[in-house]
Amino acid sequence: MNEQRDYTIYAQPGGAATVRNKVLRQTYSLLALSLIPTVIGAWVGMATGLNLAMAQSPGMTMIVFLVGAFGLMFAIERTKNSSAGVGLLLLFTFFMGVMLSQMLGFVLGMSNGPQLIMLAFGGTAVIFGAMATLANVVKRDLSGLSKMLFVGVILLILAGIANIWLQLPALMLTFSVVAIVIFSAFMLIDVQRVINGGETNYITATLAIYLDIYNVFVNLLSILSFFSGGGRR
Repeated sequence: MNEQRDYTIYAQPGGAATVRNKVLRQTYSLLALSLIPTVIGAWVGMATGLNLAMAQSPGMTMIVFLVGAFGLMFAIERTKNSSAGVGLLLLFTFFMGVMLSQMLGFVLGMSNGPQLIMLAFGGTAVIFGAMATLANVVKRDLSGLSKMLFVGVILLILAGIANIWLQLPALMLTFSVVAIVIFSAFMLIDVQRVINGGETNYITATLAIYLDIYNVFVNLLSILSFFSGGGRR
């Protein structure tokens, strides 16, 4: 018996629109599910003190993050047409939650930390809603912008690595603002690609949109904590 299940949606009698709608529904369902391991991972990170360990060794944390994230994304790509792909995606979101615990622990140490997190979550939801709406309205294919945006992501990674040692608040703020713009644009492109039928695998579609949402949330929270008047507890 072949244990492989094809998670890619192919042409069906209902037509292309039916196929696209099915992929979109599956993507949104898996995206919602992926938030659960993220929350659990963040809780585990703070409950075990991993967030404090990461804060004390930012260079090593960056290495672990890059190796873990890109390694899991590679594995997801290799298994995207099997049930293992879903499991690896959920493992990836758990890992991302653990890495997020460092920032959440810092923000929760502020007197208005919970409010900042809820505000960042709400702001991210608004941005996602706006980009998803635009993806349905904009008829022009925006996938051509991906290459330019990817160059921006590479520059952001390099700037983030450099700022581990430079510790420049202005650079950090600029980094976060640019990151929100770039990943909001990616969010629009990734949702539109599913709507237009350019992405027929809901596992890889979920991964792409999850990364967009994650990065918008992290950088929005960074900006809010930067300008917050709340002191440390």
